[in-house]
Amino acid sequence: MNKRHAAATATALTLALTVAACSGQGSAGSSASSTSSGRAVSHIHGLGLDPSDQRLYVATHEGVYTPGADGEPELVGDSKDDFMGFTVAQDKTFYASGHPTSGGNKGLIKSTDAGRTWTSLSLSGESDFHALEHAHGTVYGYDATNALLRTTKDGTTWKNGASIEALDIAVSPNDPDLVLATTAEGVARSSDGGKTFASGKKPVLAFLSWKAKDALYGIDPSGGLNLSGDGGATWTKVSTVPGGQPQALTAIGAEHVLAATQDGVYESKDGGATFTKRLAVESSGGH
Repeated sequence: MNKRHAAATATALTLALTVAACSGQGSAGSSASSTSSGRAVSHIHGLGLDPSDQRLYVATHEGVYTPGADGEPELVGDSKDDFMGFTVAQDKTFYASGHPTSGGNKGLIKSTDAGRTWTSLSLSGESDFHALEHAHGTVYGYDATNALLRTTKDGTTWKNGASIEALDIAVSPNDPDLVLATTAEGVARSSDGGKTFASGKKPVLAFLSWKAKDALYGIDPSGGLNLSGDGGATWTKVSTVPGGQPQALTAIGAEHVLAATQDGVYESKDGGATFTKRLAVESSGGH
């Protein structure tokens, strides 16, 4: 499994996330449909809220979890595979990628029952998407195996874009051709749907998320939350997310943000001014 591109980028960003460290050798799958783990989750790769009920979902190295009635993480469905790229597209509809517990690459997979079951769509055994976005009826994916930006409208037929070493991507909610990527040099910009990218410009950010036109969020390697109201031309640091180095970032709306750090999944509903811990995270040395 080729992870050298993602590893190089993570190192250049001076992140201790070691995104490329996941080998797919997770623990065996649970036989229960929803099982309390009895511990905090770790190795988080993605976050999302299901629009139908606002339930939090956390994609990790060992399955997808959601807070139970007692606040403890509960495994969603049976799978304890390594979920790398993860995005909530619409009510109960998720896209993901990663590695089976037996090893290899999952390609693009889809769930229409809020993560309880998954269907393989394409590129199984070939690609590992470390970042996925669903916007404008299109799935945008960063294929870390091949260091390639790819897009698909039907989940099966892909268009290859630029070759780029990136950690995360974000798509403008108003312009399907405007795609941003976090690189070692800074935020790289594409105005042609990911076919080409300009060189990265500072600030150097780890993760991006763009849900509202005037509210593009980025988190730096130390957990500083930054906001851009002009599509990434200028940035303002608004706060520091508690818990140290970031593991994931998802904007739900103009002022509603989810962020995972080394000790928790945090939620802000005031544009990052204040945060509430939604789920505890076990500190870990690798992603």
